Amino acid sequence: MTNQSQLRIAVDVGGTFTDTVVMDAANSVIASAKTPTTPANPTLGAKLGVEQALAQTEHTLSEVTGFVHGTTLATNALIERRGAAVACVTTEGFRDILEIAYERRYSQYDINISKPDLIVPRRHCFTVPERILADGSVHQALDESCIDGLVASLDAANIEAVAICLLHSYANPVHEQRLRDLLLARRPDLAVSLSCEVSPEAREFERLCTTVANAYIQPLMAGYLASFASSFASDGLQCPILMMTSGGGMTTIDTAARYPIRLVESGPAGGAILAGQVAQKLAEPEVLSFDMGGTTAKLCLIDAYRPQTSRKFEIARAERFIKGSGMPVRIPVIEMIEIGAGGGSIASVDRLGRIQVGPQSAGSEPGPAAFGKGGDQPTVTDADVALGLIDPGNFAEGRLQINEAASHAALSEQVGQPLQLSAVGAAEGVSQIVDESMASAGRMHAVEAGKDLSNRTMIAFGGNGPLHATRVARRCGVNRIVIPTEPGVGSAVGFLHAPVSFEIVKSQYATLDGLDVGALNTLFDSLIAEATEVVRAGSPQAELTCRRIAFMRYRGQGHEIETPLPDRPLETRDIDALRRAFEEEYSRQFSRAVPGMIIEILNWAVTVSTPPPDIDPPTGAVDTQGVEPVGRRSIRCEVRGETVDADVYQRQLLKSGAHLTGPALIVEPQTTTFVSSDFNAEVLGSGALLLTRHSGGLTQ
Repeated sequence: MTNQSQLRIAVDVGGTFTDTVVMDAANSVIASAKTPTTPANPTLGAKLGVEQALAQTEHTLSEVTGFVHGTTLATNALIERRGAAVACVTTEGFRDILEIAYERRYSQYDINISKPDLIVPRRHCFTVPERILADGSVHQALDESCIDGLVASLDAANIEAVAICLLHSYANPVHEQRLRDLLLARRPDLAVSLSCEVSPEAREFERLCTTVANAYIQPLMAGYLASFASSFASDGLQCPILMMTSGGGMTTIDTAARYPIRLVESGPAGGAILAGQVAQKLAEPEVLSFDMGGTTAKLCLIDAYRPQTSRKFEIARAERFIKGSGMPVRIPVIEMIEIGAGGGSIASVDRLGRIQVGPQSAGSEPGPAAFGKGGDQPTVTDADVALGLIDPGNFAEGRLQINEAASHAALSEQVGQPLQLSAVGAAEGVSQIVDESMASAGRMHAVEAGKDLSNRTMIAFGGNGPLHATRVARRCGVNRIVIPTEPGVGSAVGFLHAPVSFEIVKSQYATLDGLDVGALNTLFDSLIAEATEVVRAGSPQAELTCRRIAFMRYRGQGHEIETPLPDRPLETRDIDALRRAFEEEYSRQFSRAVPGMIIEILNWAVTVSTPPPDIDPPTGAVDTQGVEPVGRRSIRCEVRGETVDADVYQRQLLKSGAHLTGPALIVEPQTTTFVSSDFNAEVLGSGALLLTRHSGGLTQ
């Protein structure tokens, strides 16, 4: 982007706060705002944030040339089950795909196991006579005489949305498309999602779950997105609004309304994009992204400046740390672990006398007791207030008054009294529980990926990330922490660094030895054309890149390995190179390849995107200099276990090269960085803070 008049805005609607960032053509943040989310109508909180951010500049909404939006609305609707009345339609004889699921229990010996809630009850699962085989041939034509009876059943159940998932429709979508046309001809207001469009991949259960989830939230998200765009247009916005997706790219509002399932985890994806950008700028190839907001905490592993990605994600797990206990969806997603541990997470004491924190959150209404908005349950933010780590005069840019007495009262009554602790003692307990929960989630995430955290640098952001970073890092064995500029609105900043992109994965079975290169190139041409059309709608002029992927496995295996393909049409001579690439990656993951085995390819994928933004070369710190604190606060030191005085610094007054030692608080408009007594802090040339743990610090 070279036009100096260009002005871009990002809005991230979270569960507690809405973050807004304004960026100029030089990719510099010139204004930001953090406003309470308005759950009844999230657009109101977003408009307030944009209004406050633009008020800090000399610009108006009509001058904005780029607008990116991410929201938790899709995620929350799925978790809280606030979607449409949805039914599914499958091939006759396959009514119980959801009931059968994986044909196994996610916890083999739990006699009180809770099955995942897959949204559609069996009474709302319908079938139609038809059959397409795995090679795409029509074995039994669609019996159109069944449509009137199907419509009658949908009407009787007051169905608002339908997920159509017919057997092997990824190989031939003709029956799904015809069934949709017949339904809409009779019920034009029905929201219909087709599996051949939402998730054209093999594995019926996961394809059906993804389509059901998409249909379930489609009416809600389509209405919200239309209202959001219309409201800002009426206020003078003239550019199109792009939506952040779970895979770390941007897409148009129209595409997001068709595939709202791709908006799940869109906010956290922006944070991971930011962490990757910061890591590359500082030449830190292996980092742990730590994003703690008001409702949840997210941790993501980033290698070679790229966040880990996945093709599978689980929604609303019955057991939050156990795979298989949630509803699986197959969408492009940045892989991270997310737990209900944010500033608004509610603390309580269970019947065994143990402190529990989250996953329930006080949100923004009424919010923590400290907000003085009617909340009377103690939260993580209340604990931080009681420990002295939050300066009431600097919280939320001074727009939200902190009631310290209310925090102490809530902690004392609901946590302290049952455990015979003071308010400060209760706050210490809440803090240690939530910090250990986040650290254990990070350690588990690393173990599952076969990686070690001790050599990684943590990049911490979010409204509460810098405040808890040293405490979580210590428990993770991490000794270096980077706090980027504008950390309180980090995910929104990440939105503005994301490319416009779209990924399509399609199943077409082949063996490597019998690969029909010509047919495969024809498939890629169609996928690239489809993805390009979506990307061009959001970025008409930019140069585009295309990434091609094959998902390969040995015959008989149940899971595939992602293997990159050349960025050009394939030739027969590429087959040997593709075999070597697969076996090298297989050996990396499993120590050795298996000679003489037939190699299969189940899925093919393309990602069309605009180029990533240029990254400035790493900048080092300049002259070492001292810095004077602007005050002191009495805080509870978690390392020493006693009350100590901590220096307070204003971040905007810290110059490049400045050094300081903990305990200290570095305050800025939207968050506070807590430098524990076993950490030092340094201001890097880029403006980021580098926190380093020193050997002289005590450990818990």
